[in-house]
Amino acid sequence: MVIEINKDIDRYKESVVMGLTAKQLIFSVASVAAGGGIVLLLYRYIGLTPSVYVAIPVAAPIALGGFYSFNGMGFYEYMGRKMRMLFANRPLAYVSTEGEETIHEIRMEEEAAKKADKKKGGKKGSRKKKTSKKNKKGRK
Repeated sequence: MVIEINKDIDRYKESVVMGLTAKQLIFSVASVAAGGGIVLLLYRYIGLTPSVYVAIPVAAPIALGGFYSFNGMGFYEYMGRKMRMLFANRPLAYVSTEGEETIHEIRMEEEAAKKADKKKGGKKGSRKKKTSKKNKKGRK
């Protein structure tokens, strides 16, 4: 007896009708109903093509609610977070705890340390070894 198990069990979804999950089925029926209703109501007044153009922005977010998923979030949760990020975030401001005097003192200490390093480096580098012409020619 062999029982097949889906290897990616976390992503397993039970289909209800035509390979759609219950959530997808409900949202697709709702989007078709909303889009179809708008087309039928506006068809008499503005014609078929413009009424479809009006219905698409209404039906698309409803359909995305059932089918779209990003990082485990549904469409409405993702868009809610995106809108909050765009409009509700306050800018972060850094307030320095050091005053100008402290920063100036730190810079002076750094410059003094650099000068001390240059002086130490200058004394060591002043001696040069004398090499004979034979040693230079022998090297490759």
